[in-house]
Amino acid sequence: MEIGILGTGMVGQTIGSKLVQLGHIVKMGSRTANNEKAIDWVKSNGPNASCGTFEDAASFGEILFNCTAGNASINALKLANENNFNGKILLDIANTLDFSKGMPPMLSVCNDDSLGEQIQRTFPQLKVIKTLNTMNCKLMVDPSLVNGDHDIFVSGNDLAAKEKVKSILADWFGWKSIIDLGDISAARGMEMLLPIWIRLMGIFKTPNFNFKIAR
Repeated sequence: MEIGILGTGMVGQTIGSKLVQLGHIVKMGSRTANNEKAIDWVKSNGPNASCGTFEDAASFGEILFNCTAGNASINALKLANENNFNGKILLDIANTLDFSKGMPPMLSVCNDDSLGEQIQRTFPQLKVIKTLNTMNCKLMVDPSLVNGDHDIFVSGNDLAAKEKVKSILADWFGWKSIIDLGDISAARGMEMLLPIWIRLMGIFKTPNFNFKIAR
């Protein structure tokens, strides 16, 4: 499958590399076509990896991953050109972490709104599915890094798109326990898990942990 990754940071690179390993063709997008991190990622991942602008990646991908910094996501998607969306699924992994006052960061969007909802409102052509945002990027693509059963969440308005994303999480990344929280408004709670996740990372001194819903 041809997949577009928006964002060149650790999350985008980790997911992009996993997808290439699985045999998919991946284009990583950024603000400029000659982004150094994207070029280095391409060199490390072989002929099925390429890079370009946000617009290039959005045009290329049958499915898109938003791996940009959350506070820049809307602008990045505007640069991607909504004409390239055409009913495509967007896995929104971003969080609106604000480090302007230092650590721990605050959320710039929370309580009565979420980034997932903002993206869906701004770009109704996309089928936005919020997922993977509640954990470290290495765990996103390899749940075995944490022992035992643990959970991943999904939310979104389009039921068929959610089912497709659930199959991606299970078949590509190996997730066994996927909890569907409902429509995209559930992204509020998913994103608001980040402050406690950051606190836990400080206590555990490792990002290799996850949430398990006991029931």
